[in-house]
Amino acid sequence: MSQYKLTLTTGRSTGSRAARRQRTDKLVPGVVYGLGSDPLSVSVDGADLRRALTTDAGLNALLDLDVDGAHEMAVVKDLQRHPVRREVTHVDFLRVDPNARIEVEVPIHTVGEAEKVTQEEGIAVLRLTSLLVSVKPTEIPDEVVVDISDMTMDSTITVGDLDLPGSVDIVTPADEAIVSAELTRAALVEEVLEETEGEEGEAAEGEASSEGGDDSESSDGS
Repeated sequence: MSQYKLTLTTGRSTGSRAARRQRTDKLVPGVVYGLGSDPLSVSVDGADLRRALTTDAGLNALLDLDVDGAHEMAVVKDLQRHPVRREVTHVDFLRVDPNARIEVEVPIHTVGEAEKVTQEEGIAVLRLTSLLVSVKPTEIPDEVVVDISDMTMDSTITVGDLDLPGSVDIVTPADEAIVSAELTRAALVEEVLEETEGEEGEAAEGEASSEGGDDSESSDGS
């Protein structure tokens, strides 16, 4: 995995007023911490941060932080966003050792078409959107790809069905469902209607049979 270089500025003032002023200047306040070193208050250009996190690696991009001329390897551990504008208002950088494992969430994407499911008026539903894994920073996968082409209405793809590189340890429980097959809403409505009609038909037949029995008894008695 390639590293994206990001230049940080230190010596920023802390507090909400200073943070607002920095955001006005298009700077995002943040902190760098981890590996036993003291947390460091920093700021980063918002546009540079956005470019760093819109590569194929997304939020798991491996970053080369230039902090006053000193370089540190890091990943983004947490982002805070404005509730309306969704712009980043604060960022936490976690220092990482290239030879030590860390736990990260990797996005799950499906490929293929579940044709057998569609033929039975069903749909493949994505139950899990990310996978928690333990991996060295330089070997973080960009995504986990799940092929749904062979799914049927009776099948469910679980975490235990995944085949990932040996360098990646899965932390998410193996029995957790990733993709399952379900009837579409229209098919469910049709199924309920058929059951209702069947019950009504059986009830009508029962009533007719009961009425017929009464006539027979009356006829025999005469």
